[in-house]
Amino acid sequence: MGFSPRTETLLTRATQICDGRGVRLTDLRRQVLGLILDRDAPTGAYDLLDQLRSTRHGAAPPTVYRALEFLLEQGLIHKLERLSAFVGCIADEDHDHAAQFLICRSCGKVTELEDHELAHALEDAARRLGFTVGKATIEAEGQCAACAKS
Repeated sequence: MGFSPRTETLLTRATQICDGRGVRLTDLRRQVLGLILDRDAPTGAYDLLDQLRSTRHGAAPPTVYRALEFLLEQGLIHKLERLSAFVGCIADEDHDHAAQFLICRSCGKVTELEDHELAHALEDAARRLGFTVGKATIEAEGQCAACAKS
């Protein structure tokens, strides 16, 4: 299964990240990550399974879920709870960074932000209530600029 040049570059970076952490990006994990990265929109687990079955006839739900779990643990993907779908995130920095997502209700496009001020505002508000934020993913729904114009 061939991926776009952009995705191949990101997969090479993901392999380097995993090697640096002493974990293995197996062929299956790489393929699942590539399928996610090659999409313009978030991808659900069963969509991934359908795509995998074109080259891995024995692929079953646990196969995909184990790969997704690894990719989440390594911070190579994010799960959008609202959509029950996954998006790629090959960052050079901390793999457990705070993420914010803008989800367009019209076209389904998802844009990831990494606004440190927003993350700090959430932490400060939580701290005032005696709560310590461990990890936070913010999902905001609305309309993207392209859809707002049409």
